[in-house]
Amino acid sequence: MKRTTVLLAEDHMIVREGFRKMLELEDDFEIVGEAQDGRAAVALVKKFHPEVVLMDIAMPLLNGLEATRQVLKAVPTTKVIMLSAHCDDAYVKNATDSGAMGFLLKQTSAHEVCRAIREVQKGKTFFSPSISRRQDRIYPKSFDRTGVLKKKISELTSREMEVLQLIAEGKANKETASELGIGIKTVEKHREHLMEKLDIHDTAGLTRYAISAGIIENSVQLTIV
Repeated sequence: MKRTTVLLAEDHMIVREGFRKMLELEDDFEIVGEAQDGRAAVALVKKFHPEVVLMDIAMPLLNGLEATRQVLKAVPTTKVIMLSAHCDDAYVKNATDSGAMGFLLKQTSAHEVCRAIREVQKGKTFFSPSISRRQDRIYPKSFDRTGVLKKKISELTSREMEVLQLIAEGKANKETASELGIGIKTVEKHREHLMEKLDIHDTAGLTRYAISAGIIENSVQLTIV
């Protein structure tokens, strides 16, 4: 029997181990690698070319949305299923805009996770049942709580996504420049472009946007209220 190769990308070790043990019980899956951040996930995909990636949406260094974009650019045949503890319409829309073919809540049953992998491996989409029932309410454009149109994550470049995540994680321009290996003036220029594209003109606003899009965990809210 040919087994479907799977990569696990999840920053919480206990969750990652749970998925691994779950999939190891199935005869038709082979786990080829595990990553605890988005950058490691992209590197492992380039190395192993897995057929399916289970990708956490909020991870350090590089979030799951941007990691998915980079994965699909590097290895177009790989299919991505996004994982999240939240099922907001904006999360689901941003995930599909990034190229994910599935979206699973982390509390999804083992049966549904295995079914999702088998379906997307065939080129089909798959969503957790509670999300699937709401699909008719997920429009091409999403709105925030004030009714203001949200700019699509897909409008941001890969570098802008990386800078946005680091800004939202509280990194100063100097730290961001060091992390990405670019100059401070380049970081400042990316910050300006982010604010222009998103029509958000302060760091707190960018952080709130990153939280609402699922780029960083909700716990960051504690530092901006």
